[in-house]
Amino acid sequence: MNALFLAIVLIAFATAAWRQVAFVPVAADALPPMQAIANQMLDAASAAVTLSIGLVGVMTLFLGLTKVAEAGGLLTIIAKTIRPLMVRLFPEVPGDHPAMGAMILNLSANVLGLGNASTPFGIRAMQELDRLNPHKGTATDAMVMFLALHTTSLALLPTGVVALRAASGSKDAATIVPTTLVAMLAATVTAIIAAIVLRRFYPLAPTPIEAAQAAEQRPTTEVDLAAGSAAYPAWVSALALIGIIAFVPLTLLYGRAFSPWVIPGLMVGFLLFGAMRGVRVYEVFIEGARDGFDLAIRIIPYLVAILTAVAMFRASGALEAMVRILGPVTNAIGLPPDVLPMALLRPLSGSGAFAVLAALLQDPAVGPDTYAGQLASTLQGAMDTVFYILAIYFGAIGIRRMRHALPSMLIGATAGIVAAIVVCKLLFLA
Repeated sequence: MNALFLAIVLIAFATAAWRQVAFVPVAADALPPMQAIANQMLDAASAAVTLSIGLVGVMTLFLGLTKVAEAGGLLTIIAKTIRPLMVRLFPEVPGDHPAMGAMILNLSANVLGLGNASTPFGIRAMQELDRLNPHKGTATDAMVMFLALHTTSLALLPTGVVALRAASGSKDAATIVPTTLVAMLAATVTAIIAAIVLRRFYPLAPTPIEAAQAAEQRPTTEVDLAAGSAAYPAWVSALALIGIIAFVPLTLLYGRAFSPWVIPGLMVGFLLFGAMRGVRVYEVFIEGARDGFDLAIRIIPYLVAILTAVAMFRASGALEAMVRILGPVTNAIGLPPDVLPMALLRPLSGSGAFAVLAALLQDPAVGPDTYAGQLASTLQGAMDTVFYILAIYFGAIGIRRMRHALPSMLIGATAGIVAAIVVCKLLFLA
């Protein structure tokens, strides 16, 4: 991340400097490139603080609810139910550990399209994973796998994109739902494989305890980690999986009617569950909610760094130059130059990519129902902001050595782009 951050800043500065030398104002109010980049840097730094403060309320609410769920044992119940799958993806995490339940809640919130409401669940999962981390400040394999899943397991019904398409005059705004699901599935599977393969090239130094176990030829096993915490019978997990699969078509059919109930239902459900389990829900909620403000303040430096670098990259003209250079190449493989800025910007800035998408869909020369409009909509719905997520989640627990997190997430995002191009060409160019 150090090298990438520095590279983005240097490329942006060099591009702006080159344009500054040749700058000739074409209008009285035209800003010199260096002045434009300076203004965008200051605006981005302020926006990062505003964004972080805006997350305080959401984090406070959902961290409080998560604390109630944990005190009542809900996270353990969820973890035991989904354990057969989760222990294979996260073999180093005990089967009934709160991290399992928190990760499942985060991924479920993503699938339901809850947006920022999923962030507190994810931060709680990272906090719990860090409790198991013998290498403080360094990402573990479980953290990397979780973030790889988080950035690719997105909403079954991308309501924001569908609404934007409808507002832009699309004849069938929901046509991007199946293409989004295909791209998301490809990205998720690829990210999982990348996280598994790449961890071999980013080994962790053994701790003294691990070294002693190796000397005794007694490695830590899954049984050791989960001793005394057996999962539910296999038929319970099977029923839960069937229920999740059955829920998918219902979400696709009734997602718009169902989505307004999700957040209020979560609050009522968590509090009632805690009350029935004998939890003093108000006191426990307040205890968990206290962490919301501290976390929001803690992530400000990380957000300022990444959002300022991205703003410099856009304002300098470097992004525009990349589009001009790469456009003819990507057009040959089905990624039109009109959509390329969206594909390049999506991993960097969610709001920036959404703004580009809105302009593209409202452009009379493109529109929402052309191939370019369908592909851009699919990319917005099937990808997430890699660098923002890294800043938020790793910043919350002070991770500085990310190991293979970034390449795993970018490989998954690239697979999503390729899958989106293929499925959109099959459906909209056939």
